Amino acid sequence: MRVLIINTTERQGGPAIAAFRLTEALKNNGIKAKMLVRRKSTDRVTTVQAERKFTDRLSVLWERLSVALHTHLRRNRTYAIDLGRSGSDITELPEFRQADVIHLHWINGGMLSLQSVEKILASGKPIVWTLHDMWPFTGVCHYAHDCDHYTEHCHDCPQMSSRKHHDVAFRTFTRKAELLDGADIQFVACSHWLGNMATNSRLLHGRKITCIPNPINTNLFCPRPKHPARIALGLPTDKRLILFSSHRLTDERKGLHYLKEAAILLAAEHPEWKERLGIVLLGKNMEPSAYADIPFAVYPLSYVSDEKRLVEVYNAVDLFAVPSLQDNLPNTVVEAMACGVPCIGFNVGGIPEMIDHLHNGYVAEYKNVADLAGGIHWLLTEGEYDILSREAARKAANTYGEGSVAMKYIGIYNRITGRNQ
Repeated sequence: MRVLIINTTERQGGPAIAAFRLTEALKNNGIKAKMLVRRKSTDRVTTVQAERKFTDRLSVLWERLSVALHTHLRRNRTYAIDLGRSGSDITELPEFRQADVIHLHWINGGMLSLQSVEKILASGKPIVWTLHDMWPFTGVCHYAHDCDHYTEHCHDCPQMSSRKHHDVAFRTFTRKAELLDGADIQFVACSHWLGNMATNSRLLHGRKITCIPNPINTNLFCPRPKHPARIALGLPTDKRLILFSSHRLTDERKGLHYLKEAAILLAAEHPEWKERLGIVLLGKNMEPSAYADIPFAVYPLSYVSDEKRLVEVYNAVDLFAVPSLQDNLPNTVVEAMACGVPCIGFNVGGIPEMIDHLHNGYVAEYKNVADLAGGIHWLLTEGEYDILSREAARKAANTYGEGSVAMKYIGIYNRITGRNQ
């Protein structure tokens, strides 16, 4: 069986990493899987970069400009929405023609437009679409936050500060409704939280949404000694270390602000921690102003794309903090747990599905800084750390292991193609 996995990038961003790992897992389980991307970052022969015509590039630039204008040039919202207008026609590519199954992942940012998806549907190929955020069933946003317009019909989009009922969110939602009406697509959600949101939406209401988590290679991501990892990264060996990771530290959705407030509260209530605790920050475009208020020593690390290096980062720390305000099934949590690192996050999105409270980590009350600080203190002092660590690794291996995830997808491929692989 030949499966074509489509994602905007090959390795950049959570959905790309999940799609990349799924491609490898499928190949290891007898499926001829290829990845089609807009931006390729490795020399892997099974990843194909779609040709970018000059007109396609203009289309992407025009859409980005339109988004900027619709969001009134607010930088933190520019990449929070996508109009679905820019993308390439991939149906004439040999990889598309040879594929038995077309598997869509994160297709925004110029990979596929709604018109491109329409042409894929017209081809008659069996289609699987893995949801990595809410965009496939909202008007234009990737995460709706407190807005529930997508359950009826998007309008007056709060992320664009729109005051018009028939705004661009309304028009894009209408276009998606026309596109998806009667479309034979097998939707998969990475978390039960996102699956429930999808079934409650107007666009996907009544459809069967299968829940399959993102895979992880537990032969690579596994517990290793902390001391050599810290030496290799230049991190102190005499402190307890908390890791926070975000592609952009300024991304409000990732919640660094709440971790800073929790650190301030923790330092005030337990001043003995000031010399014994450190915060490791992992991401791109590190701006000192983003973490200037943290009362503990801060160790910024640049973005890590090499997975072996990433394993070192996780094994160097004692705790992974994910205070996201809305998230699906973060790869970072899976990676940390696989390395035996207990995690702490808010009770929101797919996070409480991953972290079992007081068993392999701590789930804090949503936006409750005091509970977040208390959870950090409990994990580092009161909890049985060795047991928490062991249970985190066990959960990752049993739930997110490559083999089990691959077989669940193969089951879907067999069913929609009528094959018995």
